[in-house]
Amino acid sequence: MGRAGWQGLKAVQTWVKAPPLRGAKILLAAECVKNLYPDIFSQLSEGRVALTCCPEAENPTLLMGKLASIVRCSKPVELVVVSIEGSPHCFLLHAAVNEALFDVGARELPVRHYVVLEGRLIEVSEEAARVARYLHIVQKAIEKCPELLEELERYSLEHRWAREGV
Repeated sequence: MGRAGWQGLKAVQTWVKAPPLRGAKILLAAECVKNLYPDIFSQLSEGRVALTCCPEAENPTLLMGKLASIVRCSKPVELVVVSIEGSPHCFLLHAAVNEALFDVGARELPVRHYVVLEGRLIEVSEEAARVARYLHIVQKAIEKCPELLEELERYSLEHRWAREGV
């Protein structure tokens, strides 16, 4: 099976030394992106081996180890990760990628992070995924830019419910 046949296989069920992964550009996509936004999934899959994962249904720690092993054994030339914005379990894909790269010391591997918000593909920095893990830093950002909460209210039903009881 060539690289073209590797579109949407489960990341945690994929052999880390599978020939299509060697020297490949890899996409790690949330299952929700593949299922809810097939056009975005297709766009990002173009020219890449596409692997999927749902951290809600699969073990994120296992994913971290799997990604680290793929990077170490198959030496991809690029890694792209995409998830659904606002999904707490999807966020774990970004954290898993950053942690896996740290674990194997793959500083030079180009990585791009994306989220899908209301059908729009938005690129975010690796730093955004790192900052999101440190709530005290997020708190400082809110204190310096309280208008962030207005933007949060536009997207988060949970936030509106907590504030207004909606």
